[in-house]
Amino acid sequence: MIEILKNAHPALQALMAGCFTWFLTAVGAAIVLLSKTFNRKLLDASLGFAGGVMLAASFWSLLVPAIELSGAYKSVFAVIPAAGFAAGVIFIRIFDRLLPHLHIYLPVQAAEGIKTSWKKGTLIVLAMTIHNIPEGLVIGVAFAALAQGMTSATLAATMALVVGIGLQDIPEGIAVSMPLYSKGMSRYHSFWYGQLSGVAEPLAAVIGALAVTACRPLLPYAMAFAAGAMIFVVIEEIIPESQYAGNSDIASMGTMLGFVGMMLLEIGL
Repeated sequence: MIEILKNAHPALQALMAGCFTWFLTAVGAAIVLLSKTFNRKLLDASLGFAGGVMLAASFWSLLVPAIELSGAYKSVFAVIPAAGFAAGVIFIRIFDRLLPHLHIYLPVQAAEGIKTSWKKGTLIVLAMTIHNIPEGLVIGVAFAALAQGMTSATLAATMALVVGIGLQDIPEGIAVSMPLYSKGMSRYHSFWYGQLSGVAEPLAAVIGALAVTACRPLLPYAMAFAAGAMIFVVIEEIIPESQYAGNSDIASMGTMLGFVGMMLLEIGL
């Protein structure tokens, strides 16, 4: 499997890695098929962990390499990563304003984006789609950087990034399926919506890989773009969701643990 991944086109590598993270989202969603309840404190700690992983990945795997690559453009050294970061934030913010969606912890009346009559399950999946787009882009950009021989990009480090994103997708799958089940949806439909929330990752991963592979100068912009998009999602959605039920201390410790764990993976590999 590793040998196939190593020799494949970056877009195919990104697709395979994106499908892996989608699978782990489904693993988390499948908890609803096995259990009627899920400990809220554990879920909030897991969501905090997911946020910490995403923050660390954004910094170590994206922003630092983007700054290093920008050094080749001395006249606009600071502008490149800053512009890419800002563009990523604006991109997700536009999606957030336009696409109908509902944060998991809010009632359906609090749905954001363009007003529709869509059901709660659909709105929650769309919220997680916004969330998973930057994760997929990160995977695609990482494999594109690997293919272009970037000095800080190795297969081991890229795989560590994929595993880190995949692990934090497990509580995200749980966070979709379990609340839907608790609101009266069947186990099967709760699982279906939970795993469906991860479908955007392989698609975004392929788009990211193809875009950067087609135009190498985009790489520092793309890395900073993905970092901005991912950090926005963490601050706007994951951290508030992890602390909504009053488990702020546990959620905060989960965030720190996720950050340190991902940092160790990045530095070690």
